[in-house]
Amino acid sequence: MSQIIFILISFGIAFIVTALLGILLIPALHRLKFGQNILTDIGPKWHAKKQGTPTMGGIMFIIGIVAATAATLLIGKLTKTPMFSKVTFFGNQERVKLWAGILLAFCLALVGFADDYIKVVKKRNLGLTEIQKTVPQALVIFAYLASLWLSKAHSMVIPFYGGVGLDSVGGAIFFFAFGACVIYGAVNAVNFTDGIDGLCGSVTVPVGVAFAVMAYLHQNMSVSILGAALAGGCAGYLIWNHYPAKVMMGDTGSMFLGGLVVALAYTLDCPLILLPLGIVYVVEAMSDVIQILSIKLRHKKVFLMAPIHHHFEMKGWSEKKIVAVFTCASVIGCALGVLAFYFG
Repeated sequence: MSQIIFILISFGIAFIVTALLGILLIPALHRLKFGQNILTDIGPKWHAKKQGTPTMGGIMFIIGIVAATAATLLIGKLTKTPMFSKVTFFGNQERVKLWAGILLAFCLALVGFADDYIKVVKKRNLGLTEIQKTVPQALVIFAYLASLWLSKAHSMVIPFYGGVGLDSVGGAIFFFAFGACVIYGAVNAVNFTDGIDGLCGSVTVPVGVAFAVMAYLHQNMSVSILGAALAGGCAGYLIWNHYPAKVMMGDTGSMFLGGLVVALAYTLDCPLILLPLGIVYVVEAMSDVIQILSIKLRHKKVFLMAPIHHHFEMKGWSEKKIVAVFTCASVIGCALGVLAFYFG
């Protein structure tokens, strides 16, 4: 079978598993009363109608993505397909990057799960405090970067410039400092994007496709399969999360997606590619930062409400229109990212 067939298999398994899990998980979340608590002081007042919508739905695509990746790699090995002859589940640098990335995303999802659990079960509206979130995130990020460094998977490519050597002491300091900022920023940027029905999942589908294409162009089969699984899992999740949403991913899902997106960039040795691919995430996060700084320094708002998708809501845009426009922006950013990665 060709590489494209395996990529499609990965997408299909993730899509089907995630979509089918909704049939079981959503009623279970209802029975457990794991409903979203809507805070109208940090979002439009009309979001109050979403009160009680089940959260932690990210569990659906977490299972779907991991299952699809493992199953597709296993199918390739069992069918003795030539392109999988050198693929092993563990033991070399490429596998370390792949599974360390999945583990990063999973551990960040656990932090998100703790936050969701406290909100819906312990009835603490704001969940974990910033310190309680940041400390475990920092530990997980450091462990991930350390695994890359120890396996000598610390090279970095800058599009249109080339590879950058980071073997020196200064290189090590840069690798860890830069990586910590990029991963922490990306994870929380994806979290900001999860603010209206279908938005985060919709803008992430083209991101997964872009990673699958870039890895395919560089003959990195396992990463291409993981990227396809990311796209398929998000697409399957949208069956239940499109407006009006029957389930929300919660911090469990958004932190997993953030971790996986940034891990995919690191598996291709090009974290800077997140700028075009994650253009929506970047704009969402920056709008929040700009709003906070403007209020503190100028005592004025730049946006009617931040993150920026709420600004457009306040301007009268429907949730469907915002999702459509932002998804188009994500597609354009991903296309530019793929071109930059290929030609650069």
